[in-house]
Amino acid sequence: MKAFRARNSVCQVMEGTTSLAWQSQSGCGRNRGVHIVLSLEIKADAHVRGYVGEKIKLKCTFKSTSSVTDKLTIDWTYRPPSSSRTESIFHYQSFQYPTTAGTFRDRISWVGDVYRGDASISISNPTLKDNGTFSCAVKNPPDVHHNIPVTELTVTERGFGTMLSSVALLSVLVFLPSAVVVVLLLLRMARKSAGLKKRSKSGYKKSSIEVSDDTDQEEGDDCVARLCVRCAECLDSDYEETY
Repeated sequence: MKAFRARNSVCQVMEGTTSLAWQSQSGCGRNRGVHIVLSLEIKADAHVRGYVGEKIKLKCTFKSTSSVTDKLTIDWTYRPPSSSRTESIFHYQSFQYPTTAGTFRDRISWVGDVYRGDASISISNPTLKDNGTFSCAVKNPPDVHHNIPVTELTVTERGFGTMLSSVALLSVLVFLPSAVVVVLLLLRMARKSAGLKKRSKSGYKKSSIEVSDDTDQEEGDDCVARLCVRCAECLDSDYEETY
């Protein structure tokens, strides 16, 4: 009698399992030695981290042995931390039905594609109150037996270190090209200077054009010098007249 009860309890546990496949080894009714496989497999990220005010994607994918039809349904639910209360936040069946009440009102968006096995959603303007457990359930009749994965969402404020790293990356992207250009110009000037020194040492003579350019530059320098001297004399004369 005890052996029968133990076997019966094992059967109940195995019937309620959420694993993808199992093989009966305990002789549960008519399933003795039969390999039972769930017809629908669902996968979701176990942990997702987000930041306040930045859109968060909750990824969920599924594989079904049957073709997708208009009978396919997707249900996302949310459970707050340290609570057993669960609320529905999104439903899909041919059309999108995000929740119209609660804390997630007008903040849930559909980003999936059922024909590609994608049942993902996103949360806009997340807050610290959005932390909790999310579950994704998919049914595609006749495939209705499946596991229900859960995702733990953690929303935090962006720290100073994260902001600093973003600013540093932006600075590198902006100033790096400028630094490269400056280095190339310096190299070009150094080469030109080295070439002029080499020419002067080898007895290089300037052309008539270069000589005229140098003469014009010297005359310009003399004009500037005379103008400065004249300005200084004017200032001195004004200073003496005040007395």
